[in-house]
Order: sequence, then structure tokens, then C-alpha cells
Amino acid sequence: MQYFDPETNESYTPYVVETSIGLDRTFLAVYSSAYCEEKLPDGEERVVLKLPAILAPVQLAVLPLVKKDGLPEMARDIMKELKFEFNCQYDEKDSIGKRYRRQDAIGTPFCITIDHQSLEDNCVTIRYRDSMEQERIPVKKLGEIVRDKVSMRKALEMI
Repeated sequence: MQYFDPETNESYTPYVVETSIGLDRTFLAVYSSAYCEEKLPDGEERVVLKLPAILAPVQLAVLPLVKKDGLPEMARDIMKELKFEFNCQYDEKDSIGKRYRRQDAIGTPFCITIDHQSLEDNCVTIRYRDSMEQERIPVKKLGEIVRDKVSMRKALEMI
């Protein structure tokens, strides 16, 4: 669309700058840029909501490997410890792979898995949503590690 200005004798393309910005537009921009569909090496596809950890509705999921052998009890103890500082979710339904995919789809940046070895060495596995990497860490350092990654300072450094 072109406009001819008879006073300046020039043609130009008009544009509109809309200065109105609200929460819905901001949220839609963040949400749409965070949505990802990835092809995995095994040919499977996963849907991931790569929200910054500080904005994720669920920042941490606590997942016992199985629903028996004392794993749910340890998972609930960890949950009790972390739920006042982070938005946490407890999940023990389905296989661990399905639970990881569910958490990826809702944007949970960290999944904590409690397995049988956790009962022996008091360490858990933390899985990072974006890289799908897993690392074994002591339960007593869990809060510190997640706090560091969810901090507002870290979010501002990314900008």
C-alpha cells in the first residue's frame, strides 16, 4: 500500500506503531516463542515449552521411579522441603519417560527423579528440560542448585 503526499510530492508506505501493550500480548509473545517441537535421535517427536525457569508455572517436578519400596516417601519429603520456595509438582503416574514428556510439554525446567540408589546414597537425578541431560546430585544441594538456576539474576543475564 502506497500513499502519495501532495504537499511534499513524495510517495511512501504508511505504517502503524501500536504502543498499547498488555499482559495478554506479552504472554502470547513469550508463549509462542517458547513453544518447540523437536525431533529426537530415535525418530520420536517431543513437544517442549521452553519457558525461562523464572516464568515456568511448574519449576520443579518430583518423580519417584516407582510407586513402592520407599521411593514415594522420599519423594514427598523432598517435595515438602522445596514446595515453599519453588512451584513444584509431584507425579507418580505412568512410566518415567511419559512423565518427562508431560513435564516437557507444560514447560517444567527441572525434573527430580528418586530411584532405588537414592535410598542408599541420598542423591537424586536432576533432568534438565532443554538439553534432556541428567546429573546425579546430593539431596542437600538440590535447593541450592535449583535456586541458582531459577533466580531472577540468571533470567536477567539471559536477556
